[in-house]
Amino acid sequence: MARILAYTSPARSHLFPLTPVLDELRARGHEIVLYTLASQLQLMRSRGFDARAVDPRVEAIEHEDWRTSSPTISLRLNVRVFCRRAFRDGPDLARALADTQPDAALVDYNSWGALMAAEAWDGPWATFCPYPLPLRSRQAPPYGPGLAPARGPLGRTRDRALRALVFGGMELQLRAPLNRVRERMGLAPLRSVERWFAGAPLMLYMSGEPFEYPRSDWRENVVMIGPCDWDPPCEPPAWLARETRPLVLVNTSTEFQNDGRLVEVALRALAQEPVFVVATLPTGDPSAVHAPANARVERFVSHAPVLERAVCVVTHGGMGLTQKALARGVPVCAVPFGRDQLEVARRVEVAHAGTRLPASRLNAERLLAKVREAIACTEGARRIAAAFAATGGPRAGADAFEHRLLAPAPARPNA
Repeated sequence: MARILAYTSPARSHLFPLTPVLDELRARGHEIVLYTLASQLQLMRSRGFDARAVDPRVEAIEHEDWRTSSPTISLRLNVRVFCRRAFRDGPDLARALADTQPDAALVDYNSWGALMAAEAWDGPWATFCPYPLPLRSRQAPPYGPGLAPARGPLGRTRDRALRALVFGGMELQLRAPLNRVRERMGLAPLRSVERWFAGAPLMLYMSGEPFEYPRSDWRENVVMIGPCDWDPPCEPPAWLARETRPLVLVNTSTEFQNDGRLVEVALRALAQEPVFVVATLPTGDPSAVHAPANARVERFVSHAPVLERAVCVVTHGGMGLTQKALARGVPVCAVPFGRDQLEVARRVEVAHAGTRLPASRLNAERLLAKVREAIACTEGARRIAAAFAATGGPRAGADAFEHRLLAPAPARPNA
């Protein structure tokens, strides 16, 4: 069996979808060495992984895109964060590869320096992506602004023009800083950033059609495995068992985004509805929020027991909870604040699995209308759930990793 080195960016929203894939690989006899957030080491060790912390200087670099409402400035701030991390996570993975001598590596798509270290390594490697994969396709609108798929000649003309603008802008934003990282790592400069982002030997994409748009022109290195749903094991809270009303789950980002007003507006909007609202604020202060009689606000509640009885999920449009809800046939009302959330929210709407309300238009009256409309989309959410189940999930991810990178599996000497 093989020793597999996995490396994540400092985000639980990336670690948790990876966990069931690593569980499956370990169940098949592979040894898992995992570099991830320091706060999650004990949890990951409890799963039988050799869990180690990423360089703390990587974790110390936090997102600042919430400081602006400009998409252009937001992109620039995110590029700066990922490039600053790349100067640390690249050497960090290089050291990990030298220390652990793995047979194969699995690297977070958001760890740009680590991707370069894997590229420079002489062993087999793959990447994983738990959010909309930002690769070009003739069949889909250009990535970023959350555009609806094109209809007719005018729509196709729009997409051709915007693809050149979006991907040309990406080249201008990214090539110079990425090449500075590559120079430090002794790698040749990039001629095409877009080709580099698409160039991993294997890309495990944690989504599936029809939630993802058709992509027949993507390369065979992209394998859609569906959402890999996982929550830390815990007992459901006692108050949840006592509640008999239909549930609405409201959630904000696990990485600070200044999206706490979504919870405040949702509590006002749903205060008179015949539902019980469970709201979570992973990066906020629940005690500072006034909850009406039909609501409870917590920093964290395991999603699984809530989703079992939920009639709708109101979310900032993060891919994790959105797909987790849809995988259970629960419709979603997505209120995107930025990042990849514009793309996620549009997919919810296009799939008829829920509704979309831009954060710039968020108020109690509009949100209530969108939640009621989303609840009527249960049939579409169930259709997506069936499609997700058909992708194979963690087993499909482990299959692809083994067959493409580990066949025949290398024999390891006895320790």
